[in-house]
Amino acid sequence: MRREQAAPADSAAWLGIANHIVLAAFKGVVGLLFDSRALLADALYSASDAAAMVSDKFKLHRRPKKRIVQSVNAPSRAGEPLLVIILSVFLLMGSFQMGISSIAAVSKGDLVPPGYLAGVAIVISIALKEALFQFQYRQSRKQPGEHTQFLIEAHRYSWYSSVAVLIGVFGTMTGQAMELPALLYLDPAAALFVAWMVLWRVYLMVRGSVYGSLISEMQEEDATRFIETVQRVHGVITVEELKAQENGHYVTITARISVNPRITVMEANDIANRAKVLLMNRFSHVSDVSIQVLPYDPGYPYKSNNEGPGDDLPTLIQ
Repeated sequence: MRREQAAPADSAAWLGIANHIVLAAFKGVVGLLFDSRALLADALYSASDAAAMVSDKFKLHRRPKKRIVQSVNAPSRAGEPLLVIILSVFLLMGSFQMGISSIAAVSKGDLVPPGYLAGVAIVISIALKEALFQFQYRQSRKQPGEHTQFLIEAHRYSWYSSVAVLIGVFGTMTGQAMELPALLYLDPAAALFVAWMVLWRVYLMVRGSVYGSLISEMQEEDATRFIETVQRVHGVITVEELKAQENGHYVTITARISVNPRITVMEANDIANRAKVLLMNRFSHVSDVSIQVLPYDPGYPYKSNNEGPGDDLPTLIQ
């Protein structure tokens, strides 16, 4: 079932990467032909969107399938920083070139308003990006997790870029039509703003790849200490899954434990609360603990498929 759900989400991810590449090429060509630095900067931002999605896709594919969360500094991540750095170098060079070009145009007074097709291009690109986001968001909701949050954050900052370019292009065209020279500065100003956004995104990509993000997964040995602590709680049969995440100097823990299926819900909640209190008291850097309680299922062949009405009776001689 998970594989069937992962296939559309994987296709949506590749579709998003291809869409951002096509949009970058489209906006870049239109920006060059119709003298819009803001549209060129937006093309660069679309390229950074594609690079960020490629990096995020590799992270999802390399994520270990073990129940204990592994370290983000594992050797399997060695290829990612190199790829991200190569992509970041191209984006860095483009953003610097765009910033220098915009500053030079403003200082020399070489302000040429873009053609009307530049405005049409930015409207088309905004519509395509919104349609793609809605499609990707629906697909990602089938597998909720960090990827959904990544899509939302990326879309929000992409909107900042698109709105800035929209104001820059249409503001400059309005300045030409109404003979307001001050408005002609909006196009290079928007290009400078978007170039700064690309620089900031490059910084986040490199930091998240080389040093790990602000919210990073704990190392396996640290997670093992938490698991051993939970298993000491009376009533816990097994720790099915435990995920520990760093958030600055603090740690949040999410775990799933198995308990006796014949106890009451109140008793199960009491076991979960005792495990939570023990973790937070023993580890001072743990700021929050969320524990889900599941009935223990030994599975076949230890569990019979044919249960009778007397199965609830004890099997040992009292």
